[in-house]
Amino acid sequence: MKLIVLGSGTSVPHAVRTASGYWLETKGGTLLLDMGSDSPHRMAQEQLDWSNLDGIWISHLHLDHLGGLPPFLFGTRSAPQTQQRRKPLGIYGAAGFTRILTALDQAYDYRLLKQPFPIELKEIEPNSEFEILPGLIAGTLSTPHTDESLAIRLTDKSGTTLVYTSDTGYSEELVEFAKGVTLLLMECSFHRDKPIRTHLELKEALQLAKIAQPQSVIFSHLYAEWDGIDLATEARRLWSGETIEAFDGLRWEF
Repeated sequence: MKLIVLGSGTSVPHAVRTASGYWLETKGGTLLLDMGSDSPHRMAQEQLDWSNLDGIWISHLHLDHLGGLPPFLFGTRSAPQTQQRRKPLGIYGAAGFTRILTALDQAYDYRLLKQPFPIELKEIEPNSEFEILPGLIAGTLSTPHTDESLAIRLTDKSGTTLVYTSDTGYSEELVEFAKGVTLLLMECSFHRDKPIRTHLELKEALQLAKIAQPQSVIFSHLYAEWDGIDLATEARRLWSGETIEAFDGLRWEF
């Protein structure tokens, strides 16, 4: 698999970190993990084949994770690059995302689902297992962030695994869900003294990683308090595993 970080930041405007979005290339196709408001243009900036994207995963209903989906569909409806496309685009996500998309669509007759190609919408429950792309199996877990928020575990035919936590607080269930994965893509919103229970600070994120023992960890969803701090150096003080600080444009093969 190959991961490309489109956005390593949060909902708060930042000069170099845009909102959440992660492009994943697999043998079964391409999958976007969350689509923050900046993701459509970031795909173009990274020269990715956005017009042939195979699937989209929406982890929860906060706008820095789904805010780019309506503009993306508004663009693909009339973009020259998509007029000859006929393969479906699968959009999977946490409960409620179709209601938001439909409400916005109807508010001004945007015709977001009237595409040159089929759109398949599917809301996913916690503890589900399904094939999200050919040969790529997805499993889900409820996380302590919002009522609907889900972590996702992806496994390909070779046994390579990725867990994307999206936004979450600490949970023992998440530790078990992430055990032994090839790559753990985890939020690490705050350095220390987090102001909100339903996010992670570095100490908690590393505690989770120590028990789960992934081969590699990428920390993302970083607030501005991380500016000027070397996250990897801070992490080495607390554990010996491989820690990568996400940045917009990071490419990681695993």
